[in-house]
Amino acid sequence: MNQNSLKKEAPHHQERLILKEPENKKTFKFPHIYVILFGIIAFMSLLSFFIPSGEYERTVGENGQTMIDAESFTFIENATIGIIDFISAIPTGFMAAAPVVFATFVLGGSFMVLQNIGLIQFGVDRLIRAFSNKRIVIIPVLITAFAILASFVGTPELCLLYVPILIPLMIKLGYNKILATAIALVGPTAGFLSALTNPGTVGISHEIAGLPMYSGAGYRFLVLISIVIVSSIFLMLYAKKLEKNPELVEEDRKEYEANKSQIEQTVTLTFREKVAGVAAILLFIGLVAGILTFRWSFIELAGYFLMLGIIVGVIAGMSGEGISESFNKGFKQVMMGAMIIGIARGVVVIMEESLIIDTIIYALATVVSTLPSELSVIGMFFAQWLFNFFVPSGSGQAMITMPIMIPLSDILGITRQTATLAFQFGDGMSTLLFPTSGHIMAALAIAGVSWWKWIKFIFPLMLIWLVLGCTFLLIAHFIGWGPF
Repeated sequence: MNQNSLKKEAPHHQERLILKEPENKKTFKFPHIYVILFGIIAFMSLLSFFIPSGEYERTVGENGQTMIDAESFTFIENATIGIIDFISAIPTGFMAAAPVVFATFVLGGSFMVLQNIGLIQFGVDRLIRAFSNKRIVIIPVLITAFAILASFVGTPELCLLYVPILIPLMIKLGYNKILATAIALVGPTAGFLSALTNPGTVGISHEIAGLPMYSGAGYRFLVLISIVIVSSIFLMLYAKKLEKNPELVEEDRKEYEANKSQIEQTVTLTFREKVAGVAAILLFIGLVAGILTFRWSFIELAGYFLMLGIIVGVIAGMSGEGISESFNKGFKQVMMGAMIIGIARGVVVIMEESLIIDTIIYALATVVSTLPSELSVIGMFFAQWLFNFFVPSGSGQAMITMPIMIPLSDILGITRQTATLAFQFGDGMSTLLFPTSGHIMAALAIAGVSWWKWIKFIFPLMLIWLVLGCTFLLIAHFIGWGPF
């Protein structure tokens, strides 16, 4: 081969190597949330072959609530998961979670009616004007408002309503989607875990423990203040980081600008639209009153939001077709979130059918009972924290675990009031992390924020919450917080 041919072939060979190089580079992509949840369902199905089945006897309380008899646990013949059980877990999960799934769809539809009228953009515009010169102050204001509402009402699922409102607001103020999502999720969760009068957690646990209803609210109010303060500081520091590094918000800003025509509505309201806005506010106050007074479930909430969207649309002058199409558009926006709720419920279905839920709580209670009293209260906290992965429902977890934890606290010398606080902390603090938490995953899907990105963002705050929770529980234990 002559020298000229070598000169001609060398560049060709080099070019071939350069072209192939990018093909050899592999980057890790975190699995889709559907894949994660399906994997958890498969894993729990496999565990049914290794975790022995067991059950507690159930009793019915005075108000018709099904509770566990703490002294009645027995191991029974293993109920392993077969192939039919496995493939039907997700459809069964959707049936079990039907009220929540439907409420999610209706929330999306009602929100879209309000948005098409222009009420959402009108409110966003007014908030931007009010905080234009002190934009970072809006973070503690919103977190405090959301936390207080959740501490009384106990519906962190309202985050599904907050997310689509906060995203355009935060982006217009110069922030990004993940900060908007964090405000929508952290505020309600802070109120939920330190609840003052939440009927679904404090109410049920106090009833099971025989405590005066909603007693100890003063101490829980100190918890609420502390959680709100540290959460506000954490998110404000992140907001300051975004202000110093505007490139971090550029992607979200461009996405918002690209869809602005679909998102924004005129901020000039007609007389009828203003009346509709007043009606929406009054109806929302009625929603809070209904939850507090009648303890509405998701079925009542779904029906209420359905009527809210229709009534406000009619008052604003929308046609029947306009209201219907608004609901259709809203349904499409929250479809993924609703799907996640149903799929996540499939995890619980597997554990119920394999009869390993009672075995898990029995094992956790056994471990806690072996600890010294000072550590037992922390053990209760983490036992409840872990169990929330399997039963991501505050009221459901209360009825399953509190009949066991209350007599256990009596044996260990821990006040029942402290035991109920350990339940609240464990149930509430883990909600923001676990993929089995339906409303959290739905909110992330609505916001377009991946679960893995969310975990990396929120994990430092969760560590701070854990330290605060342990501190308040130890103080409660050492002072004998009661009445008993």
